[in-house]
Amino acid sequence: MKKALAPVLIMVLLLGLVMGCSSNDGQTANQQAIADANSGEGKSGKTKIQFWHSMGGNNGEYIDNMIKAYNESQDKVEVIGTFQGTYQETLTKLQQAVPANTAPDISMLERGFVPLLAEAEVLADFYPLLESTGMSEDDFLPGLLDNVKFNEQLNALPFNRSTPLLHINKTMLDEKNLKVPTTWDELATVANALVVKENGEFKRYGYSMPYASWYPIAMIQQLKGAFFNAEGTGMGFNEEGVKTFEFLKEMQTTGALFYPPAQDSGNIVNSMFASGQIGMMMESTGVIGRHAGIVDFDYVTAFLPMKDQQATPTGGANLVMFESSKHKEAAWDFLNWVFNDPKGGQQFILDSGYVPFTKKMAESAEMKAQWEEVTARKVAFEQLEYAFDSNNHAAFAAVDQIFLKATEAIMYDNADISSTLDSFKKEAEKLMKE
Repeated sequence: MKKALAPVLIMVLLLGLVMGCSSNDGQTANQQAIADANSGEGKSGKTKIQFWHSMGGNNGEYIDNMIKAYNESQDKVEVIGTFQGTYQETLTKLQQAVPANTAPDISMLERGFVPLLAEAEVLADFYPLLESTGMSEDDFLPGLLDNVKFNEQLNALPFNRSTPLLHINKTMLDEKNLKVPTTWDELATVANALVVKENGEFKRYGYSMPYASWYPIAMIQQLKGAFFNAEGTGMGFNEEGVKTFEFLKEMQTTGALFYPPAQDSGNIVNSMFASGQIGMMMESTGVIGRHAGIVDFDYVTAFLPMKDQQATPTGGANLVMFESSKHKEAAWDFLNWVFNDPKGGQQFILDSGYVPFTKKMAESAEMKAQWEEVTARKVAFEQLEYAFDSNNHAAFAAVDQIFLKATEAIMYDNADISSTLDSFKKEAEKLMKE
């Protein structure tokens, strides 16, 4: 199975398409930590494990707390956690590290990038590791396992995962006797009813969403299309894509939809929602903590409005172990603790607000108590019943970039929807065949 040269070359080429020329920024600071981890022995005599992650700010502190709790729980393994920047920056550094044989033992990896590294055959198989401690994939929530299995291996396991939700200013809806929308038609009715226009300018919009691909991908799936076809040879939508963008453009024209600029779109949309400039937004579960108990209106969340079926994509990142790791047993000891100890991943989920990723975690008294206190968080878990992940192709990272370019042309420049999507599909299918 180790056809290593060709897959790694493919990985480097695809990453180059997405990331452009990568730099060595941040590598010098990590060189000693990597060297120490590769040596296998820390000052205390413990086996040292290198763990790369993409959590900054408060979430970074929660990761640090989790690692500290593990290191203090036993005397054989020492985990060294290193923040590597955004998901994309972490991927770029892994691109440098894998061929240089300086990859970490384990890493956080955005779920859409897993297929790329799995097809490059640089990720370890979790099946035997799970079996060694009496676990199986059945211990994890099925809605989070759609793009973690390749070539009959289990190459990743869920960790900080999320779904998009409809976040709602319920006070605003109540003032107009409007119900929370559950379908596209209801969304159009409610969003248009919330619009405020004065002197030719929109003072309030019905709803918004950040600049990202997973919202239109969700809508395509709700029309019973798919991003990739089942064979992995091309795209899985035709009229579904056209209908999706026709709906978005019609809503944009009336002010029912505010489509933000690409730069800093998340902060823009969330700030407008908090200030009452938009009544609803499609956004990640990860922003619940930014609004629950903080905004001065009745804040609730709901499933994404459906069309022909319920469907929601998943986001966030998984955990992977690298085949090159010399300390797989020690690295698995840490991950097994993360998955099973209440002070491990469960505490991180409680602190951060990501969705629980094991069945045991979802059934815990602590999780249920949090859902009772902040009901918005439970909605995200319940929506996992309709979760899908159509990012299970090695070319996803590159295809996603040109899909976003097509989105920009349609949403910003009013390009013809049908011809723009046709051009996108031809370019995407060419990439998928390379």
